[in-house]
Amino acid sequence: MAACVARRALTVGSRWWSRSLTGARGSRPLCAAGGAQAFPPAATTTSQRHLSSRNRAEGKVLETVGVFEVPKQNGKYETGQLFLHSVFGYRGVVLFPWQARLYDRDVASGASEKAENPAGHGSKEVKGKTHTYYQVLIDARDCPHISQRSQTEAVTFLANHDDSRALYAIPGLDYVSHEDILPYTSTDQVPIQHELFERFLLYDQTKAPPFVARETLRAWQEKNHPWLELSDVHRETTENIRVTVIPFYMGMRWRYCIRLENLDSDVVQLRERHWRIFSLSGTLETVRGRGVVGREPVLSKEQPAFQYSSHVSLQASSGHMWGTFRFERPDGSHFDVRIPPFSLESNKDEKTPPSGLHW
Repeated sequence: MAACVARRALTVGSRWWSRSLTGARGSRPLCAAGGAQAFPPAATTTSQRHLSSRNRAEGKVLETVGVFEVPKQNGKYETGQLFLHSVFGYRGVVLFPWQARLYDRDVASGASEKAENPAGHGSKEVKGKTHTYYQVLIDARDCPHISQRSQTEAVTFLANHDDSRALYAIPGLDYVSHEDILPYTSTDQVPIQHELFERFLLYDQTKAPPFVARETLRAWQEKNHPWLELSDVHRETTENIRVTVIPFYMGMRWRYCIRLENLDSDVVQLRERHWRIFSLSGTLETVRGRGVVGREPVLSKEQPAFQYSSHVSLQASSGHMWGTFRFERPDGSHFDVRIPPFSLESNKDEKTPPSGLHW
């Protein structure tokens, strides 16, 4: 890892941060991952580390956000932890953790045998490992700047269990992997602008972090657990394009969140999607189309990731999905990126997910 410098910029969607993070005296310097870019140090004797804007107007004053903390290599972040997203750059706060099973096909044993699923799709047999994700709130001030890279209304639920077409979303709710958390502290008693922040969290300066869960948050988590629960994560890399899939059972249909990440410096653009959807009722559906959710995102060194959510319905209680994304290089050539196969399973306890949002 390159040495940290005094001044840095962090990409947020199509914009650049015009904020600053002040390093505490004696604290260990941190290098932001993902979209962060290192700039030469400014001629100053202070320990300030700026997240500055490339195209900010002359004379614009940088706003202090907080103080970076050392990321946790082990253990979990607590409710109320403030953070910057290392890839998408938004400010957020941790609500509570999820313990998921990560099926990473990139680290699967080379000795693993090929297994055939019911649809005849050959795949490596992968053992899952426990991995921590977090339910978080996104700062509303940052949503406009990341909307081209990550949907800020991706967490959906059924408004009416009898009508699978009636979907609603909670703006500014996200799932974040442990390694994407860049923790920081702030002296602001309301550091995140979100309509649920003060409803869910209470400021308590005697605690660390100084934001504790209200009973409202605990009740909300319990009542909405069936459709919020994150249990399985699937990941695979093809030609330096990593695809991560997280499926969710909603009752009558499934939601799946996909993150595309360019691990190389070459610019590529998503052009097509090709899905195979197998239902245990015996049907196999093929879906082809341009881009995803009406977009054909470009993945570059400066903007390496794109994240979106979509939905699927089956004629049975479970099934499987897999497929490919077709990408285009600057020279016009194409290549296919595998979407890791994943199961669509109804909740094992067979409880009906709640209709609408419960408080």
